[in-house]
Amino acid sequence: MAERTDLAILTATSGHSGVDTIVRNLLPEFSRAGVRTDVLRIDNHGPELAEFPPGTREVRLGARHVETALPALVRYLRRERPRVLLSDKDSVNRIALIARWMARVPTRCAVRLGTTVSVNLANKKPWQAYVQKQSIRRLYRYADTVVVPSHGAAEDLAHIMGRPASAITVLPNPIIAPQLHRAAAEPVDEPWLRHRDRPVVVAVGSLTPRKDYATLIDAFARLREERPARLILVGDGKCRHDLERQAQSLGIADDVRFTGHLANPYPYLAAADVFAHTSRWEGLGIVLVEALALGTPVVATDCPSGPAEVLDRGRLGRLIPVGDAAAVAAACAQTLDHRPDAALLRDGVTAYQARESAEAYLRTLSLG
Repeated sequence: MAERTDLAILTATSGHSGVDTIVRNLLPEFSRAGVRTDVLRIDNHGPELAEFPPGTREVRLGARHVETALPALVRYLRRERPRVLLSDKDSVNRIALIARWMARVPTRCAVRLGTTVSVNLANKKPWQAYVQKQSIRRLYRYADTVVVPSHGAAEDLAHIMGRPASAITVLPNPIIAPQLHRAAAEPVDEPWLRHRDRPVVVAVGSLTPRKDYATLIDAFARLREERPARLILVGDGKCRHDLERQAQSLGIADDVRFTGHLANPYPYLAAADVFAHTSRWEGLGIVLVEALALGTPVVATDCPSGPAEVLDRGRLGRLIPVGDAAAVAAACAQTLDHRPDAALLRDGVTAYQARESAEAYLRTLSLG
């Protein structure tokens, strides 16, 4: 008889999101700890993994969408009866909790949210925000563990749930792993970085309203009025054409590069003179930690929630108000003039080492 699965992980990602990074970095550490793990897959969704470490299985549920995965998940839980089911993202969390109830199995449910929920809800249609808020209030009380990546996100979620913040567990994201440094050491295929004749500001992330690259482009236009500089935006998304038109209208298009999605953005991140992070909201800001781990100076908006915690309230990088292009430009200029010590930046994010984070997850899930 096969040994019982210790942990099942259910996500539904784009294939290149922060959740993908988290899963990719946790799995080898779980394997090293001897935890038998199933990665449950929904068709056409991530996480995308090149290989699975020993003791890890890929289990395809045979569903195309989260909304249609419930019957398959119930069947899986009844058949495999894993000790713990860990899910991530609200739509997935709802399915996980309902499936556990329908399956009538003793599997413990741990749900994770990686964003600041109240700000996310404020950017939805009122009826959508109401439905999601009510589902969180009504369903999350049945989770055995609720996990978020920052204390700010915990306080925010606790308010929505109507529970004390102590009922929510803050676990550091597993961000810094050997593959980060290996990926960053690969040659960068970018003339602006290989033959540098002026400083380069880099941003990495999806081109969506949440990342607020419109403010970054305005800020860069101000910066370029003061000194020669270039801006590289690594990523893709629905705002790309609007951002390209914005750069054209400001007369800076020749100094702004849109790379689209890159399988390996880390050489860009490592080579940047400044990494700019202008999000309107986050749960933590994984790429902030990655930049600091590579010794790259950071300028970030003090958005809810995470950047202030990652940057130790400004000790590790400049924090500026959300949506303030003048402040972003000034912070970039100051950082270019006074580059912080790379060792200080790297030492400041050791809590996000993958092994330490995985150990914290296993203790929380009662698997360690």
